[in-house]
Amino acid sequence: MSVTQLRPIQQVLPDQLASIPAKPAESVVERFVLTLIATGVIPSKPAMAALAQHCESDRHMFDIIQSSQWVNAKTLYHLIARYWSVRQADLAHAPPDARLLARLGPLDCLRDGLIAWRQVGDATVIATAYPDRFAQHLPRLQREFGKVLMVVAPFQAIQGAILSICGPALAHRSENRVAAAESCRSLQAKTLQRPAIALGLAGACLFALSPTAAICALYAIALIAMFAFSLLKLSVLCTRARPRKGPENPPIVARLPKVSIMVALYREADIAARLAARLGKLDYPRELLEILLVVEAEDQMTRRALAHSDLPGWMRVVVVPDGTVKTKPRALNYALDHCSGAIVGIYDAEDMPEPDQIRKVVQRFHEVGPEVVCLQGLLDFYNPHTNWLARCFTMEYASWFRAFLPGIERLGLAVPLGGTTLFFRRKVLDELGAWDAQNVTEDADLGLRLVRHGYRTELIDTVTFEEANCRALPWVKQRSRWNKGYMMTWISHMRDPIALWRQLGPRRFLGFQTLFLGSILQGLLAPLLWTFWVIPFGLWHPVSAVLPHTGFVALYLAMFAVQALTIGFDIIGLRRTAHRMNPLWVPTLAVYHMMATLSAYKALWELLTRPFYWDKTSHGHFDT
Repeated sequence: MSVTQLRPIQQVLPDQLASIPAKPAESVVERFVLTLIATGVIPSKPAMAALAQHCESDRHMFDIIQSSQWVNAKTLYHLIARYWSVRQADLAHAPPDARLLARLGPLDCLRDGLIAWRQVGDATVIATAYPDRFAQHLPRLQREFGKVLMVVAPFQAIQGAILSICGPALAHRSENRVAAAESCRSLQAKTLQRPAIALGLAGACLFALSPTAAICALYAIALIAMFAFSLLKLSVLCTRARPRKGPENPPIVARLPKVSIMVALYREADIAARLAARLGKLDYPRELLEILLVVEAEDQMTRRALAHSDLPGWMRVVVVPDGTVKTKPRALNYALDHCSGAIVGIYDAEDMPEPDQIRKVVQRFHEVGPEVVCLQGLLDFYNPHTNWLARCFTMEYASWFRAFLPGIERLGLAVPLGGTTLFFRRKVLDELGAWDAQNVTEDADLGLRLVRHGYRTELIDTVTFEEANCRALPWVKQRSRWNKGYMMTWISHMRDPIALWRQLGPRRFLGFQTLFLGSILQGLLAPLLWTFWVIPFGLWHPVSAVLPHTGFVALYLAMFAVQALTIGFDIIGLRRTAHRMNPLWVPTLAVYHMMATLSAYKALWELLTRPFYWDKTSHGHFDT
C-alpha cells in the first residue's frame, strides 16, 4: 500500500469510527478492526472470523492481521499510531537504550511485547506492540521509571531489538539452566579424548602381552552386556507391562488448566501449514491451549515461512537468539520462559497426536500424586509401509513404547524419555533447570534427573503418529545422535557414581547401567557377537579355544535363546499396535540392528571430536 493510498484512509479513520455504532462490551481493538474493515484496509469476512478467534485465544489481533498478510506491519502500525494518537518508533534505525532495557528485564519485555526505548527529558519512552494493554503495565512502569510515554512498534521489531542487545545473555541463560554438576557441558572433546586414549593404550598393551586374554576380555564384555539387557527384557515381560489406563470412574477435573506446547523447528520451511492442521485437531479449549513454534534466529528460511503463514490465533513464534551451541534442548530452555501454562508439552514438527491427547494428559495429572511430574505418550508412525527400513523402525518403536518402556516404569526404574509427546508439570521443570542444553539426547537425560530428584514418570495410553525416518543415511545420522547422547548421559551421571548410587538405590543404579552402558556396549561390540554365526560353517572361533566343549555349546544355545527372546519381544510389541504387519518381518531386524552398529561408531567418533554437534533430522519426505 503506497503513501498516497494511506492518506485517505488516515483521514477517514475518525469519521468511519464515528459512523460505526459502539457496543457496550466492545473493546478498543475490536473497534479499531471494525474501522479497518469499514475502510477496506482488511477483508471483511476473514477479518471478522479472525476477530472471533482473537476473543477466544491469547493471540493478539494485531499479530493475526500481520500473519494473514492483509496489510504489512509498517502500514498497520502507522494506522495504530494514528488511532491511538501516539508516535511510531523505528527501532531498526534508532535502537533502544540498553541500560533502560536492563532495568525492565528482557524476558518481561518479550512476554509483554514492550521495551523501554529512550529517555526524553524527565520521561521514559516505552514502545509497545499492544497499546490496548499498556494501561495494565503502567503501574509497574511508573514505579521503575517515573513518568512514561507510549509509542508503538511491531512485536517483531521489539523482539529483534531485544535479541540484538540481550541475545548473548539470553542464550547464555538457556545454555546453563541445569546445574553444572548435572550437566554434560564440561565434557569437552579434549576432556573426553584423554581417558579414551588411555583406555586404548591399556587395551593395546594387554593385546601385545596376551592377545588371547585381550580378545576373550572383549568377548566377555560383549556377552555380559547382551545377557544383562536380555535379562532386563525378560523382567519386563514378567511384569506383563502395558500402558497404564485410567480408573473406570476418574475424578472430574473441575477446572481445566492452561497447557503450553513447544515445537522446536529448524529448517522446516514447508511444514508449518501441515503442523497447524495436525495440531488443530487437538480437542482442547483454544483459550487454554498455546502452541509455541520455536525457531532459531539465524534460520531465516523457517522464520520467513512462518511469517507468511496464516497461523491460528493459539500458535505463536518464539525466536531463539544465537548461542555457542544450536540444539533442541537449548531452544526449549529459551522458549520455556515464554510458556504460561501449568502443564508444558513437547511435540516434534511432523507429529500427529490423537485428538483427545491433551485431555487425557490433564486427566491423568489430576488423578496421580504430585510425585508424578512427567507423562510420556506412545509414539508410532503414519508411514510404516513406505519401505523395509520404515517397517523395521515401526517394529522397533512398537516393542520400545508398547512393551519395554511400560515395563521399565512398572519395575520402578528410570524411564529414558522420548523426545516428543512429553508432558511436564511446569514448576518441576523450573526447579530442575529444564533440559541440559548440550546433551543431544536431552530427553533421556531429563528422565534420569527426574528420578535422581525423587520424581516419577508414567507412560500414558495415548498415541502420537510421526514420520518414520526411512532413508538409510539420515537414519544412521539420527541414530548416531541418539547413541552419542546415551554416551554423554552415562559419562555425565557417572562422574560421581557413589552419589548416583545413593540417589537411585541399588536396583535403579543397576538398571541404569544395563540400559545405558549395556546399549552402548552392544552397539560397539556387536561385530564380535556376529562372529559366532560362522561356527556352523566349520570355521574356528577364538572362544572355542578357551571354553570346554560343553561350556561352548551352552553359550551357543544361550545365544539362540537370546535371539528367540528378542524376536518374541518384538512380536509382542507389534501386536499391541493397530498395524497389520506380518510378524515374519521381525527376524529381519537382525540386519536392521547392524546399521545401529555403524551409527554407534559414528557416535563415538563425534563424541571425541564434536560432542555437542546436533545432526539434524529433516522431516516431511514421507508425509501423510
